[in-house]
Amino acid sequence: MDTATFNDIGAVVEADRAHVWHHLTQHKAFETIDPRVVVEGKGLRVWDATGRETLDAVSGGVWTVNVGYGRESIANAVRDQLLKMNYFAGAAGSVPGAIFAQMLTDKMPGLTRVYYSNSGSEANEKAYKMVRQIAHAKHGGKKWKILYRERDYHGTTIAALASGGQEERKSMYGPFPEGFIPVPHCLEYRSQWGDVADYGLRAANAIEEVILREGADTVGAIILEPVTAGGGVITPPEGYWPRVQEICKQYGLLLIIDEVVCGVGRTGKWFGYQQYDIQPDIVTMAKGLASGYAAISCTVTTEAVFEMFKDAADPMAHFRDISTFGGCTAGPAAAIENMRIIEEEDLLGNTTAMGERLMGNLHKLMEKHSVIGDVRGKGLFCGAELVADRATKEPMAESKVAAVVAAVMKRGVQIGMTNRSLPGFNNTLCLSPALIVTAAQIDQITDAIDGALTEVCG
Repeated sequence: MDTATFNDIGAVVEADRAHVWHHLTQHKAFETIDPRVVVEGKGLRVWDATGRETLDAVSGGVWTVNVGYGRESIANAVRDQLLKMNYFAGAAGSVPGAIFAQMLTDKMPGLTRVYYSNSGSEANEKAYKMVRQIAHAKHGGKKWKILYRERDYHGTTIAALASGGQEERKSMYGPFPEGFIPVPHCLEYRSQWGDVADYGLRAANAIEEVILREGADTVGAIILEPVTAGGGVITPPEGYWPRVQEICKQYGLLLIIDEVVCGVGRTGKWFGYQQYDIQPDIVTMAKGLASGYAAISCTVTTEAVFEMFKDAADPMAHFRDISTFGGCTAGPAAAIENMRIIEEEDLLGNTTAMGERLMGNLHKLMEKHSVIGDVRGKGLFCGAELVADRATKEPMAESKVAAVVAAVMKRGVQIGMTNRSLPGFNNTLCLSPALIVTAAQIDQITDAIDGALTEVCG
């Protein structure tokens, strides 16, 4: 295939059908239909190989393109950097790597060190390795277990899946490494303890119960999303986070916050944990760091964590890890320009304002459509849980939720949903438009959902 074929869309589609293995996709369907090939994007709009235009309300399908498509300044920043110095192994520094690390930690008081890699899964793997190495170096091999929360998701590698609270994502990929222990979710709408007062405090105390069951001297860390993403867009209940922090301090747990989805503006602050007055020990991030213009992830730590790996007398004391493409300069170059855009265009302010409009529209839809059982969200990260019966909270069947998503797509808007993740509870519509979204586009999104719910559910 020569370069001229790039302009032959039919040939591109056939090459895709014959050779590309798509993510999260059953390819049997492509025996009778064409795979979707996206060819262009501008702002929030994308065009596929058929010429069809769609308003993207999920930022690239997986909460990534925070500043929208077609940002020439980011592309130019990456091009210029690659021509000057494209790559060197991460044992050495780079100009954009140093500059972005300072810019990033300036937004994260209390955190000082940035470890580069190339995906959210890898960023979390680095955090786990740090915890395990600290356990051996500082705790005699104890405090090696890592707690994770039901419904949270932390990546697609085997260890990341081991720490994931979505059973259908994990299905058929075991056996998993030991030492990853679940704690209860914090979705009050699906309370595990019935109608209790102070649900947030109860859910947090459940973490302490797990620590005591496992043995506090064996548990080294807990990893949590500030807002649970693919597990149903779960905002933490009142009282939850203060108690979680107390528990971590009481039992000497490192608090790892997974900001892969929430980070870099998605909730209306630079990081989701900053909505809840949390002071983490380790923060992981990817996706919105460079809005998908280059691959980059970061594992950011306090100076106290970093200091635990400094001992010139011990040749095994340093963090003995490498990420090949953590040394690529495209990522931090793109991230620098991405951050500049967010600041100069006040996209945090827009996220807050448009997030309020989106939540307001969803609540109006809830009044109109009884199949919406609950609406949740923070900033431009919102969800609507669909039910078969609002009184009993019986979840809507996943196939019917998928039909709603398809009906929204038919109206020119792409939204997301929980799918093949939570047995019996893949029933939440997920909305995360780019931070540049306008009021008119918010209304277009919710109007499409309104029409789709009427079509599919009556």
